[in-house]
Formats: sequence, C-alpha cells, structure tokens
Amino acid sequence: MAKKDDNLKEMSFEESLTNLEEIVKKLETGEVPLDEAINEFKNAMSLAKLCDEKLKSAEEAITKLVKDNDETVDFEVEE
Repeated sequence: MAKKDDNLKEMSFEESLTNLEEIVKKLETGEVPLDEAINEFKNAMSLAKLCDEKLKSAEEAITKLVKDNDETVDFEVEE
C-alpha cells in the first residue's frame, strides 16, 4: 500500500481530480461489480483526501503571503 500512496502523492491536483471524476462516472453507471465498486470507492476516498490536502496547502500559502505584507506576491506552492 505504501507504493500506491507514494504514487498518489506524486500526482498533481489536476491529475487527482481527473481520476476522481472518472471513478465517480464509473460508479454512477451502477454496472460495476460490488468488489470492484468497493475498491474504486476506496481509491476515490484517497484521491479526495489528496485533493483536499493540496487545496489546503495552496490556501495556506496564499493566506500567509497576503497576511505578511498586504500585497500580492508571486509564489510557488511546494508539493
């Protein structure tokens, strides 16, 4: 599982979101066998958590820059 977690963390926000959307579409069809649906749901939850973490990190970086000097500054979000 650690290898899979490492692969997830290397994904960009956009890649994670695209994969999450694909899983949702697949599950919404209702044509996925139960065992596969459970695995896909677990994957979706991991992707959702990763997206949330990346968004929070970006928000914190923006908030810190704005609070430091009340002006807009170019910055890079560390991943």
